[in-house]
Amino acid sequence: MEYLIYLAPLLIYLAWYLVSRRGLEKASKAAMKESNEAGLTEPTTLHPLVDPSKCIGCGSCIGACPEQPHHVVLGLINGKAELVGPTMCIGHGACRTACPVGAITLVFGSARRGVDLPRVSPWFETNVPGVFVAGELGGMGLIRNAVEQGRQAIDQIASRRPRGKDGQLDVVIVGAGPAGFAASLGALEKKMKFVTLEQESLGGCVFQYPRGKIVMTQPAILPIAGKVKMTLTTKEQLLEFWLDVQKRTGLELSCNERVEAVTPDGDGFIVKTTKRELRAASVLLSVGRRGTPRKLGVPGEDQSKVVYRLIDPEQYTGQRVIVVGGGDSALEAAASLAEAGATAALSYRGDAFQRAKQRNRERVKAATEAGSLRVLLKSEIKHIGKDLVTLDFDGQKLELPNDAVIVNAGGILPTDFLKKIGIEVETKWGTA
Repeated sequence: MEYLIYLAPLLIYLAWYLVSRRGLEKASKAAMKESNEAGLTEPTTLHPLVDPSKCIGCGSCIGACPEQPHHVVLGLINGKAELVGPTMCIGHGACRTACPVGAITLVFGSARRGVDLPRVSPWFETNVPGVFVAGELGGMGLIRNAVEQGRQAIDQIASRRPRGKDGQLDVVIVGAGPAGFAASLGALEKKMKFVTLEQESLGGCVFQYPRGKIVMTQPAILPIAGKVKMTLTTKEQLLEFWLDVQKRTGLELSCNERVEAVTPDGDGFIVKTTKRELRAASVLLSVGRRGTPRKLGVPGEDQSKVVYRLIDPEQYTGQRVIVVGGGDSALEAAASLAEAGATAALSYRGDAFQRAKQRNRERVKAATEAGSLRVLLKSEIKHIGKDLVTLDFDGQKLELPNDAVIVNAGGILPTDFLKKIGIEVETKWGTA
């Protein structure tokens, strides 16, 4: 009888544990089925690869993933951890740290889809001595990781590379996104001679995100500013903070200046921009992977009403807008426009949105059912007029009244730009 008193709590816990495990496995299989049916099977950035021979199925990685409360990323399948929501993973890496048996490796690409990345050393230097890469271009899309890479890269440049000589900068930083901004603050802190070039505005790729988008889910450390204690941070909140840091530190950025070429110059480099030429001992490339927006190549695309990103949906309220694309950016833009009161249409040449996340497809479906969005699958724009857009819609000519066109057809990766510098680019097929 006494044994039962001690065994009862253990049996209750065991029963609770088994029920919880079955529930987790059921939810994991459902999430994997949903991903497979939607064609969302390829991760877009750094992601975990689980070794089933080492995994003990403890679930520590699942609990550690910062995305899990919002998205199902990792799950348990037949008692082993597995990536069940590949496109939801954004490369935090917390799962690897949490694994008690070292069963997780962080990799880029997969056996079916390779990812082109510049070859860099552990201290972020490319095969071209003096040229460094940090942030999204190197595969680190997560803001916290990009900030950390930018900070570490400038530390390495300051400690490992010679400073600029007369008339020569210590470093030119290309890009003012998360990595470039952190690197610039680091260079300022170290009293380096530097110039930061940005083809658009402070924030780089972050500035291009739609209004209200959550862009940061974990704290980060910025040089001079210290720890950024921000979680579930919107684009606007993060940019406002960065602008405040820029003002307080006196950091100077050269915006609206695009880099056209980087060429060797003795013991340094000449950086040619749309405005001038700069000489520097080192160059840090902290640009995004999208590079130049991919254009449609149709008549009328040069009009001012054609843009390649959506910043504020409300500026299109009451207007007739067509969005082009089938990925997450396009679906987010179309749904946001419909919700903001625009007369919106979404044109995609495919017959299904297989590359978009479930939540974005659900937003588009809801807007379509509400009558605020028209979806045109198997369609392509052929001509953009002043007040009309002409499409080929499943083999038929279609004309739509139009005030604005937003093209979200992806970007041209800067691979050619890197190769012209001499940087080796390698394709990762599910490797670290």
